[in-house]
Amino acid sequence: MTISCIGCGNMGPALMKGALSEDFIFEKIGFTDVDRLKADAAATSMGGTVYASNSEAVREGNYVFLAVKPQIFKGVLEEIAPAVKERLSEADNPLTLISMAAGWPIEKIQTVLGVKAPVVRIMPNTPSLISLGVIAMSASAEVPDQRIAELEKILGGAGLVDCLEEKYMDAVTGLSGSGPAFAYLFIEALADGGVRAGLPRDKALRYAAQTVMGAAAMVIETGKHPGELKDMVTAPGGTTIAGVAALENGAFRAAAINAVEAAWRRAAELG
Repeated sequence: MTISCIGCGNMGPALMKGALSEDFIFEKIGFTDVDRLKADAAATSMGGTVYASNSEAVREGNYVFLAVKPQIFKGVLEEIAPAVKERLSEADNPLTLISMAAGWPIEKIQTVLGVKAPVVRIMPNTPSLISLGVIAMSASAEVPDQRIAELEKILGGAGLVDCLEEKYMDAVTGLSGSGPAFAYLFIEALADGGVRAGLPRDKALRYAAQTVMGAAAMVIETGKHPGELKDMVTAPGGTTIAGVAALENGAFRAAAINAVEAAWRRAAELG
């Protein structure tokens, strides 16, 4: 089993580190990037190798992660297309391509490649860097169930892996893909509120981050609706309901909904 990662920004190496944390045996893990120093750094940190080209990464890998930006994705696909076709002609040499390019549906990827290659489309988010990510996954009909199960295990070290129909991928991009940035804004705003109320900056930021993390864990671990958990905190005439009213006066929910919708629409435009 060999894994190749084309692109060494944040997300590709993060998923590779997650894979190495799982009880899964790899013969080799390799990297390539337009910035050779980034590929060298990723390979060194994970005991991997650096490929001379993207095409070599395809020829060597069983699972090939395409961790490049949507804006340059087409060029990378055109570059590796001959190697993909070569690999697919070898019946005993399985290949699966894993794309994380926002706005690029599987059918369009296959069209650019010029072949019905086995393609898995994923949408991870940045908390994958600390193994707390969300990784949504959809697979083409050419991907066998066994490889989907193996890929779920490979990605499991980076966070929650969930399979869903590809038609939902742009919505996933808007919610969990972009969502961490929205959460960071909220944490920053909470901390600013704490500073305004007199807390030192370092303590305000620490308390805000821990509060958001704890609240998220409550939703996941209790299984209760967020509204029910909110009601548990909001005593009649108390401090929390005063704050909730202030958020509602500022159209907090509408702003959050609009943020996800805007990101969703932009994801659809990228394709």
